[in-house]
Amino acid sequence: MCLDGVFQRFGAVEALAGVSLSVAGGEVVAVVGPSGCGKTSLLELVCGLAVPTSGEVASAPAVLMPQRDSLLPWLSALDNAALPLRLAGRGRDDARRRARPLLRELGLAGFETARPHALSGGMRQRVAFLRTLLAGKPVLCLDEPFASLDAITRAEMQTWLADALAREPRTVVLVTHDVEEALVLADRVLVLSPRPGRVLAELAVDAPRPRRRTDPALVALREAALEALA
Repeated sequence: MCLDGVFQRFGAVEALAGVSLSVAGGEVVAVVGPSGCGKTSLLELVCGLAVPTSGEVASAPAVLMPQRDSLLPWLSALDNAALPLRLAGRGRDDARRRARPLLRELGLAGFETARPHALSGGMRQRVAFLRTLLAGKPVLCLDEPFASLDAITRAEMQTWLADALAREPRTVVLVTHDVEEALVLADRVLVLSPRPGRVLAELAVDAPRPRRRTDPALVALREAALEALA
């Protein structure tokens, strides 16, 4: 996946200004920056949901997981997760058969028939992530997937996502406001400027997994990222 000198404008508003980014297969890249710096616009370009004003975007098929889980309230957790398979033409029983063991792997055994209103925020995000995986795209674009969760649940979900990607690797572009979250999950962190978004810094995260926020290497990289943002 590659962005080369991408500019994105919406009328008089310039969202991105000359952003270049290359992501290797199986790599997790996090994008951090202040609100309104074009992070979501970048994901939309990668997913083919928008066309750049100028510059080039080349990406394998990608799917976007937005900040809100957008689960359908009338469907069970299992059927919400299996929805991409149904949309791809699989029958209900076949789609459920494919999704059911993955739901168990993600810690949701016993909640297959639960409607979204009966699930905690973390459970809903796991269902949404499984739905994203089952879309079958090689590139996952995650837009602040844990922003709506409380701090404890968010930390638990970060650990869970790291484990899930270790089990089923994908190319991932993760947008987050949380520098520590980016460092815990990503192989590289891209720091964007205030709007229009420009690349201020690119940090390689070489610390072994699983990672702890208190690891000295992560603490040093956090300071470098915050310095770039400042």
